[in-house]
Formats: sequence, structure tokens, C-alpha cells
Amino acid sequence: MATPSSTSLSFAIRRSEPELVAPAKPTPHEYKLLSDIDDQESLRLQIPVIQFYQYDPSMQGRDPAKVIREALKQTLVFYYPFAGRLREGANGKLMVDCTSEGVLFIEADADVTLEQFGDALQPPFPCFDELLYDAPGSAGMINCPLLLIQVTRLKCGGFIFAIRFNHVMSDAAGLKQFMSTMGEMARGLVTTSIPPVWERHLLDARDPPRVTFTHHEYDEVEANISTQLPDNLVQRSFFFGSYEVQALRKLLPPHLRQCSKFELLTACLWLCRTIAINPDPDEEVRMLCFANTRSKFNPPLPLGYYGNAIVFPAAITTARKLCQNPLGHAVELVKQAKASVTEEYVKSVASLMVIRGKRLHFPAVIGSYLISDVTKFGLDDVDFGWGKAVFGGPAKGLGVISFFIRAKYMKGEVGTLVPICLPAPVMERFAKELDNMLKGKSFFISSAM
Repeated sequence: MATPSSTSLSFAIRRSEPELVAPAKPTPHEYKLLSDIDDQESLRLQIPVIQFYQYDPSMQGRDPAKVIREALKQTLVFYYPFAGRLREGANGKLMVDCTSEGVLFIEADADVTLEQFGDALQPPFPCFDELLYDAPGSAGMINCPLLLIQVTRLKCGGFIFAIRFNHVMSDAAGLKQFMSTMGEMARGLVTTSIPPVWERHLLDARDPPRVTFTHHEYDEVEANISTQLPDNLVQRSFFFGSYEVQALRKLLPPHLRQCSKFELLTACLWLCRTIAINPDPDEEVRMLCFANTRSKFNPPLPLGYYGNAIVFPAAITTARKLCQNPLGHAVELVKQAKASVTEEYVKSVASLMVIRGKRLHFPAVIGSYLISDVTKFGLDDVDFGWGKAVFGGPAKGLGVISFFIRAKYMKGEVGTLVPICLPAPVMERFAKELDNMLKGKSFFISSAM
């Protein structure tokens, strides 16, 4: 269901000048190559994550900004590549120059309480650009800080932790590992429970490179007026609790009702979104899911590996076939895409990057839809001493990308929150179609498609 928004809330924020925080101790000055999965064009973007923390009486007198800044210094001793800068080598190969220059850190105060954000914390967040200030010159890929962190103290004694990370360095699992170490340092530990592992060569292409799969996720799709992503996108969040999940399962044939919640929700959102954008019936539409491959390797990747271990398997069909079939058809397509991911699939992607060049990018057109499920990584579990976050996850959807976020709804029910980005009139059609589907009124689009 669509959730109420608190974007009308406004408040004043006073922030310090951004400062560079370096490792607490000397660290190696060396060059570290990124993997062939890491440095693809699709991952050359910045991802913002936000955490909200309540006041804790046991932490009375402790400044969260100072605690977290000190924890960051200690954490960068273990994760020293984050304190370096990206450089580009031959053939566009990215590497980290471990310079120990540091990451950007901002401390701030906001004239607002946590309670004023409402019972259901969700993207889009009010004044978000002030809660994670885009420091000038910080958002580039090359020769720029690899992390931007802002800690904003609230009037109630709670605080907001926001971080923007360069995706070529880590995926969600890697970021959670880094943030968990910060939490350990903030709580007084002197070493990390999971030592970080670089070893990016494990996800390099084999020699010689060999592509063994068809990778529709990197198809070249011409962006014309009808397919290009508009600039005037609005964002709304939709919550799926037990009621919504059960309502959707009832629309499936018996043999599919045991599908995963990810498969069910992804199929539902893909179908409703495609109906809402109303493409040409013969146009190809794609659903790409970010798949964590750590367990697909034999042996599995090392526990502390914090690089990108994700691929984007694609389900592809025409708008007509997707929209004129029941929800179960979309579920089958999603299941097939997920099932294609193996260790061999990952090696094939890495080889494709080498053979065709790292500039390959997933189709950023309105007929493509990407889903990243971060619910299992427990970003909200990160504890800096004030307990777990009351909300923790990606701060917003990004164009054609939506995230599945673990969150609480107004009555305290834990479910899946999904921020959606669409043009305003398309968003209204999407919300209506989703509502109809949840009420069992819409199984497929009319034959006009």
C-alpha cells in the first residue's frame, strides 16, 4: 500500500564545514586493482544510505558525531582503501590509490525531533539534501573521496547517520560489513569481528575471457522519446506487510504460491509498473534483479570480502506478453532469471566486461526496471552505542532502480518498503493498478494492450 509522506516537514540545519577523516594509524600506500565486476559502468554511481537513531539515556553526555568520527578513524585502519582515491589505468581499468587522504565527514544539528518525522520513516525524506550535504567536488568517480558521511544531532537527543558510498568499491553486503565495524569501534572494540578481505582478483575474468551466457541485462536499447527516462520523476514509497503479501499470493496458481517474497513482490511491481507506463505492446521490457553471488562460488567467497559480488540477471519479454498474462506469468519470469545465476554466470559477466569493455551499462530506459533487495543485509542493525536504527537503508530510489528495505509501518508491523520513481501521472496509474491488484480486481491489463 502507498504510505503517508512526511515531506512537508521543514526544519533548519546547521552544519560544520566538511573535513577529511584519515585512518588513526599509518596504513600501506599501495595500488589495489578493482575486479572486473567492480569497475563496470553500471556501478559507477553514488548510493546514499540513511539511519535514524533514538535517544538512549545510557548515552547521556556522549556526542554521536564525536563517537562516530573516532570510530571512523579506527575503522579506516582496517578498511584503508576507502581512505584512498580511484585512479583509471590502461583500458579504463579502475584501481585504488591508497593515499590515506581520508573520507569526508560532516557534523550537523537539526532543529527537529525524531518524532516529527512521523511513525512511518520512509523515502523520500524531508530536507534530505541537508541531511546528506553534497559537498562541492565530492561526487565524482576519479580522484574524489570514496565516502561521504554526515551525522546530524536532533533536538530530542537522537541523531541521523547518513552515508554516500561509491558503488564500485562495495555492494550492500560490503557496506554493511564496513558500517558494522564502525559500530564495533564506537562501542569500544579494538579489532573487527570480521576482518576485511580485498582479493578482488576472485571476480576477475578468466584468462582467456569466455562469455558463456546471453546477457540481456547489457542489451543496447535505443533511447528515443518514447523510451527515455523523463527528468520530472516523483517518488513514493509502498509498504508490503503480511496482508499485502497474502493478498498477492492468492492471485497465484497453487504450484507458485510457495515462491519467495522477493519473487512475488518483484513480479507484482514489474507488472504494475509496465501497465502504468503503457509502452508499445511489442516493445521489450526488462526486469533486472541485483543478485548477491557470494554463496554461489565453490568454495564460497571469503567471509570478509567487501567488494561487489553482484550481477543483474534479466527477465525479458514484450509488454503485451507481460501485461496480458496473470501475475503468475511474471513470477515465472523472475524465477527463471534468478535461477540462471551461478559461479559460471558471474565469470561470464566478468569476461563480457573485458571483451566488450567496461563501459557496458544496463539499459537506463523507462522500459527497464531494476530491483535491489537489501532486506537481508540488516543495515538497520548497525549499532553505534545507541541501539539499532529505527530505520536503516537506501535513502531513495534512483531512476529505474528500486530497493526493498526492511521497515516498520505505522502500527509497528515489520515489512518491505519500496521507494518507486515515476513521472507524476504514471505514478497515479501505478498506485491505482497496485491497489486493484491487492484487492483482487486486476489480474491483467485489458486486451487494448
